[in-house]
Amino acid sequence: MTYQDIFTTELDGKKRHGARLIDVREREEYVAGYIPDAVNLPLSELVGREAEIGPKTVLVCASGNRSSQAAAYLASQGKTDLMNLSGGMAAWRREGRAVHQGEQP
Repeated sequence: MTYQDIFTTELDGKKRHGARLIDVREREEYVAGYIPDAVNLPLSELVGREAEIGPKTVLVCASGNRSSQAAAYLASQGKTDLMNLSGGMAAWRREGRAVHQGEQP
């Protein structure tokens, strides 16, 4: 497997162990609500910015589709230790987890 799917319940533990969270949704979607500590890097801008993605990266989008595409692409470019947040923001919100709005910190 080129990347690992993780569940929302696993994200805090991954972050505690150094994982970085990258939100690949478009800017408008991101500012409307994102997971705390997530950095926005839209899928549409990923090509050419691969160097910004290090190991232990969790990718998130609205449902898990775009983030899985991003993970597969990055793996094909030699990136390792990639994770996809299964269910994306939809699952995160369904569980009542914290969501920030506005510009990224």
